[in-house]
Amino acid sequence: MDQQLIVSLPIHVTNYPDAVRTIAQWAMRGESRSVCAANVHMVMEAHDDANYRRAVESADLITSDGVPLVWALRWLGWSKATRVYGPELTLHLLRRAAEDGIPIGLFGSTPETLTRLRQNIRVQFPGIAIAFWESPPFRSPSHEEELETLARIRNSGARLLFVGLGCPKQEYWMAAHKRGLPAVTLGVGAAFDFIAGTKKQAPLWMRSAGLEWMFRFATEPRRLWRRYTRHNPRFIAWFSMQLFRSRLWPGRIQPPGSTLGAK
Repeated sequence: MDQQLIVSLPIHVTNYPDAVRTIAQWAMRGESRSVCAANVHMVMEAHDDANYRRAVESADLITSDGVPLVWALRWLGWSKATRVYGPELTLHLLRRAAEDGIPIGLFGSTPETLTRLRQNIRVQFPGIAIAFWESPPFRSPSHEEELETLARIRNSGARLLFVGLGCPKQEYWMAAHKRGLPAVTLGVGAAFDFIAGTKKQAPLWMRSAGLEWMFRFATEPRRLWRRYTRHNPRFIAWFSMQLFRSRLWPGRIQPPGSTLGAK
């Protein structure tokens, strides 16, 4: 699967059918894999923090969750690049899990959200096997608690583990633990809240126009203002420089058809 470096993070060029098929195959084989859905926030966190960048790069699939990353891929020559949005990918995978009998797990958020999430999933996807669910403490767990959690996940038989711990915590958690789990771990961010109905999702037209960040900022300004005011302008600046260099030296910048670190 092709990858393209955007600022400092390699993004896979994929789509929903290919991503779902690949992830489902990994899950049915019980492979230890991880999937990240990247947006501008993650790209800039990776740019600023080498440890975080290594955590994300250890993933077996990094999708273009954010519309600005899709635009970036297209400007760099990937004309067929499409968005593979974490919450939407989650729904596709839940449907596939119900159809193929793949046991799933839910890790993250609050007990109240997880309760509503399980109820809604069972209504939308009858027959789905929810083998594991757990709301971890907001504090850092002890080593013994972490080992106990991993043992519960393994013993549950879950093969698709949706991780909703938020960025950057979920990416660090998956990088640290995926090799010890016979499952595909997926960092899905706010998908738990959207599917549970505890947070509103931006209207489709805003999501399609790359304006979802404005909706989220308007609904959670106190939590998100630092993220957007710090990262968005810098992403535009850094990617503009990358795009300029790709036009100036097209042979020296990764062209369409090449692959970075294919897993």
